[in-house]
Amino acid sequence: MAKPKTRLREQLHNQEKHTPKHIVLNNHPEQIKNCEADIFKVYSTAPNTLNTALKTGFFNHYEDTEVKRTHLFNGRYENIYITSKHITELDTLLQEACVYASELLNIDGLQAGCWFNSMPPNAITTLHSHDDDDELLSAVYYVAAPENSGDLIIHADNENLRITPEAGMFVFFKPDVVHEVTKNLSSESRLSIGINFGLKRVNDLLSTDKRG
Repeated sequence: MAKPKTRLREQLHNQEKHTPKHIVLNNHPEQIKNCEADIFKVYSTAPNTLNTALKTGFFNHYEDTEVKRTHLFNGRYENIYITSKHITELDTLLQEACVYASELLNIDGLQAGCWFNSMPPNAITTLHSHDDDDELLSAVYYVAAPENSGDLIIHADNENLRITPEAGMFVFFKPDVVHEVTKNLSSESRLSIGINFGLKRVNDLLSTDKRG
């Protein structure tokens, strides 16, 4: 059975839409070396404040009955759709992410949809991609990344790129890039946020939920 796609329309259907304000950041995405694929990383300008709020908010709300969960594999939901109604700082994070995505794509008028992925000890994240028909770019942001809690493995251009996560780091990649996360060998949870970017025009499609 094929793994369900992580659709931008579905993410936006389950949460508020996040569009970038007119902000200027001093940080700029840098291409990860020794990789033929277009993989970029950049660090948040305020990781400590953001990550404390995001982590606390996630564990306060991830079991709320109104929170949507999808992609059940190995007894764990890999996608948990907590929104800025629960964690206001999520807006700040996505505003920053949209600025970096706009710089990489050289496109204005982006919006972002996102989900949390919490990996407890011994968990993995299965092989998947984010491409459907409406994503222009994808990213992951690391809220909590204890040592040995799982590396991001990107399969692209006949090579496997292994990225060790760091709290406060964004990694940007094309939506069709296949990737997975190795087993969390630490004694703590690993917490990340997956993000997809698309044009604002997808608002016109939000009234129809096309999940199959």
